[in-house]
Amino acid sequence: MKGALAIMVGAALILLLAMLTLVVMPYLQMSAEQVPPDLKPYTETQQRGRQLYIANGCIYCHSQQPRDPGFAPGDRDRGWGRPSVPGDYAYDQPHLLGTMRTGPDLFNVGARLPSIDWQLLHLYNPRVVHKDSIMPSYPFLFRHVDEAEAGDKVVYLPASFGPESGQIVATDDALALAEYLLVLDHTYPAPTLPKADNSKE
Repeated sequence: MKGALAIMVGAALILLLAMLTLVVMPYLQMSAEQVPPDLKPYTETQQRGRQLYIANGCIYCHSQQPRDPGFAPGDRDRGWGRPSVPGDYAYDQPHLLGTMRTGPDLFNVGARLPSIDWQLLHLYNPRVVHKDSIMPSYPFLFRHVDEAEAGDKVVYLPASFGPESGQIVATDDALALAEYLLVLDHTYPAPTLPKADNSKE
């Protein structure tokens, strides 16, 4: 009987320790985190694009979390921008940090590639802009029309990638996803970003 009691008490202590370490401490740490003043909430269109990002599985190949150069200098060398801080994700539900980097990190893709025309080309067929890209194409986000109507966003493709006749225009879904990618621009100052320790260099 004493042995069973000891096991139960031990299990309860382990559970309590895990709860403090994995839930309570991170909550207390994050509740004091500042939201960068220049970070804005998503618009309705950007939020819709974010849902399309999730629905199309972009998170399986792209992360959104450049790491500190002291931990991973490669992220800085690739031009992915400053390390992310918790406040950068204040409006993200759910968070899309990602762990796979089959493709580049997208934390600052809106700053690196700020053209919606480029984003649409890339979504329609990544090989248009990177001939060796292994990213899948998303032609179902576009329409093939005989002639674009007023208000249509035409995707101007090189002849070798375009249709034999007619034009390719972006759907509202393609535009929303592109808008979401463009808003991924975290080049604003982050007050809680640790200062670089240059004394070690």
